[in-house]
Amino acid sequence: MFRAVLICLIWLFAVSPAWAELAVTGVRVGEHPDKVRFVMELSEAPRYRVFTLPDPFRVVIDLPELNWRPRGDLPGGDGAMITAMRFGLFAPGTSRVVLDMRGPVRIKSLFVIPPQGKYPHRLVLDIAPVTRAAFLAAGRAAPRVSDPPLAPPRSASIPAPKPKTDDRPTIVIDPGHGGVDPGAPSITGRNEKDIALAYGLELRRRLTATGRYRVIMTRDKDIFVSLGARREFAQRHEADLFVSVHANNHKSHKIRGASVYTLSEGASDAEAKSLAAKENAADVVAGIDLSGQPEVVGDILLDLVQRETMNLSKQFANMLVDELGTVTRLLRNTHRFAGFAVLKSPVVPSVLVEIGYLSNRAEERLLLSAKHKRTLVAATLRAIDGYFLWQEALNKT
Repeated sequence: MFRAVLICLIWLFAVSPAWAELAVTGVRVGEHPDKVRFVMELSEAPRYRVFTLPDPFRVVIDLPELNWRPRGDLPGGDGAMITAMRFGLFAPGTSRVVLDMRGPVRIKSLFVIPPQGKYPHRLVLDIAPVTRAAFLAAGRAAPRVSDPPLAPPRSASIPAPKPKTDDRPTIVIDPGHGGVDPGAPSITGRNEKDIALAYGLELRRRLTATGRYRVIMTRDKDIFVSLGARREFAQRHEADLFVSVHANNHKSHKIRGASVYTLSEGASDAEAKSLAAKENAADVVAGIDLSGQPEVVGDILLDLVQRETMNLSKQFANMLVDELGTVTRLLRNTHRFAGFAVLKSPVVPSVLVEIGYLSNRAEERLLLSAKHKRTLVAATLRAIDGYFLWQEALNKT
């Protein structure tokens, strides 16, 4: 029996500009015994690219940059073939919808219906379950594309480096998540990606105002940037320090406090290991095919350059913990370490700071407070100043 349900993203705010010509006005799902029908209502006939990905199994729908208008909740329940859905800006000019599937699937049919009566253009996608063996036997199926086709995503979602024209230290600020990857949700439905970006922009403002630093951001708007691109961005810009900003959540709403992480292949504790695994899944969340991707670290951790970089990272992390501890609550064993992919540069000292827990109601209120944001950023600035003064003194000895 056909069951149509209006669905939308858990994250309610469109990340695309309001002036985008193409708009999604409605989304619904119909579940049949042998398939699921996924329907997007659009203001005009779209160009698209649709494909599946394994482990975990996902269906990815790429569209031009668009305005997302539906509101509502994602249908769930035991047995639903689509378990989650995300939407966001994947690259300049490309919006992406990612459907998490309960198991392996194939695209049974895909077509566009022109406007009829009260209905606008509709992109219709029929998704059928298959066995894992059948999925793997079929190999990597070519994407289903429109005619004319959608332009491929631009390979560089962050700008190329400009020649370094001064001797000031270069600091790369990395607001976590973004675009199709919302990060952790807060109690009241705010997204980690937005909070991390707000803190990152304030940190850039304060650092730039000193005149002492060259400051660059991996993203300064709501767009997806892969973990590897963030790390490579810092290296291409010859960064002297990389600061990745995040906000955590936990199944226990009682836990709160900031923490600072540096790289290690062995995690300091089970929670650090779990957090690293969650953060390292950001590319999966955004619908990126990670099969065949080489490991970033491995024996490079044995290299003397990497060891020196890790020592510098730990030095700055300790200074940051000391400064944050004067203005906010910290987790016990505040400086932690695990195998965060975004921290794996062999040449750039890097830290990941979790500014607090969005799952704690009191701390969520703090993290949404402009005053608290300024306080944390001021403490971070003091730690950065102290780190480079320490390096200057070290170089004179």
